[in-house]
Amino acid sequence: MAADALSQVFSALADPTRRDMVARLAVGDATVNELAAPYDVSLQAVSKHLKVLEDAGLVSRSREAQRRPVHLEAQVFDLMTKWIERYRRQAEERYRRLDDVLAAMPDDVPPMPPTPEGPPT
Repeated sequence: MAADALSQVFSALADPTRRDMVARLAVGDATVNELAAPYDVSLQAVSKHLKVLEDAGLVSRSREAQRRPVHLEAQVFDLMTKWIERYRRQAEERYRRLDDVLAAMPDDVPPMPPTPEGPPT
């Protein structure tokens, strides 16, 4: 997943209505009418939200007879998780190094004198 595509996914998920739609689709596929039911917005507005999610690769639409269900594309979350996990591991490594430095410091070191400006007021 390219950085631009990743930005598109995060941008799509920045909207609380779209995040709610994604959460509902995680339970199962739904039609546009089913997705629109809890919102006080037009079907056109819901369709625009779905278009953003679809452009980001988060959902797809199919045709089952007269039904056109919206389906959550879960593999996009795997890619997002890998991206997030990389930075989580880096942060944990920095904390481990800090823990090592703090553990190596002697316990009886006197406190540092105040700076010339004095303590904050």
